Amino acid sequence: MLQYKVDQFIKQHQLFHHGATVMIGVSGGPDSMALLHYLNKQRHKWGWKIIAVSIDHSLRNEESAADVQYVNHFCTTNGILFEGGKVDTPRLKREQSLGTQEAARQLRYDFFKKKMEQYRADYLVLGHHGDDQIETMVMRLTRSANPNAMKGIPVQRRFATGYIVRPFLAVDKQTIEAYCVTNNLTPRRDPSNEEDVYTRNYFRNHVLPLLKNQNPNMFQSVQKLSEAIQADNEYLDQQANQALNQMIGANPNTSHVQLSINLFKKYPFALQRRMFHLILNCLYNTIPSGLHYGHEQQFFNLLHSDRANASIDLPKDLQIHKSYKTVQFQLNQDDPPFFSKTLPVPGEVTLPSGALVTASIVSGDQITEDGEHRLLISADNWDKHFPLSIRYRKNGDRIFVKGLGGRKKVKDIFIDKKIPLKKRDSWPLLVDQEGTVLWIIGLSKGSIPNQGQITQCIQLEYQEAE
Repeated sequence: MLQYKVDQFIKQHQLFHHGATVMIGVSGGPDSMALLHYLNKQRHKWGWKIIAVSIDHSLRNEESAADVQYVNHFCTTNGILFEGGKVDTPRLKREQSLGTQEAARQLRYDFFKKKMEQYRADYLVLGHHGDDQIETMVMRLTRSANPNAMKGIPVQRRFATGYIVRPFLAVDKQTIEAYCVTNNLTPRRDPSNEEDVYTRNYFRNHVLPLLKNQNPNMFQSVQKLSEAIQADNEYLDQQANQALNQMIGANPNTSHVQLSINLFKKYPFALQRRMFHLILNCLYNTIPSGLHYGHEQQFFNLLHSDRANASIDLPKDLQIHKSYKTVQFQLNQDDPPFFSKTLPVPGEVTLPSGALVTASIVSGDQITEDGEHRLLISADNWDKHFPLSIRYRKNGDRIFVKGLGGRKKVKDIFIDKKIPLKKRDSWPLLVDQEGTVLWIIGLSKGSIPNQGQITQCIQLEYQEAE
């Protein structure tokens, strides 16, 4: 029964190729021992080189060491290449504040990766079965509102030098146990699998029996559902990737991403959701455990908010800023260091952005009409304004506005000009000796009293960074 179903499953999904190097994760329990036995029977038919890998997780003292020795003995008896290893799960759990299962899994896959690279293996075969699939999808249903989480355990995925494959998703636990009996396998049993201390065990011992009582073949329906969801997601993710590439390019910055809100909203909501998560995958090295569907909802609330400027904070120092018609994802963005530098006359100052401000003394025919990137200060006003400085803004900065008969807050100028919130604190200002703002450089000029007819002046020019 098991061999027929697994054979058909392998053929349907084209899981292996002839002459491959096949590595098998073996704990010594019923699932992995049945898997090892089954694959070893197929070895000559497929021309495989088989390597069994067993790991002592340092969780059950002599028992876990005995599991590895049991697998080693089986491999020696059956002419199978064996690789054993030991990892310190309690130490990693302690150092990184991880749960036991999370720490064990991380170390286990690190060891698998190392061995796959050592042997240049094509496949790592694991013993997850149909009942594991039910447990996984039901557990995720109780924790997540993200449809992506309902993909379940993949039949195949890339890993190290090849692929992880799971041919036993075609069968349930009962079929595996029957296979062990038929083939005189006496696997090791981990008593911790019967304890409810781990969430998966609770679902396995209490929820799964109720579901299988309603439908003994539920694992088949769930596996088909998992594969259908994965196929749909692959297509939608492909479409979302294409849409995102059109918006931000194929090689986005790994610390910040900026989007046009109007353009983003033109795409169907299913793609908007996926583009949001693709951006997070781009910015995070590893998606943090504190990220949940509520953050997705916050993002869309921000997107549709009437506020011109607003921000939300996500885990691991990721901020999302809305500024008028754009939204920016910014990772590890500290407040910019305050910049202030005296401008020599004649001379120049290079800004942190790479832009350049130059000052020269000109007279007569050399004086050219000032424009957006040029400011003229009459010689009559030099003593009132020297020395000149270029700095970032401070709270309370104001600038004289022509026709207003008074001063206006620099903050309000930024709002009027719709300057994004994150750019304001690093926008250069030209100020005089008393701290009066003469020029929001490249944006807005202050009114300088008593300029009169200019015969000699300081000419200030702003050149943007290339």
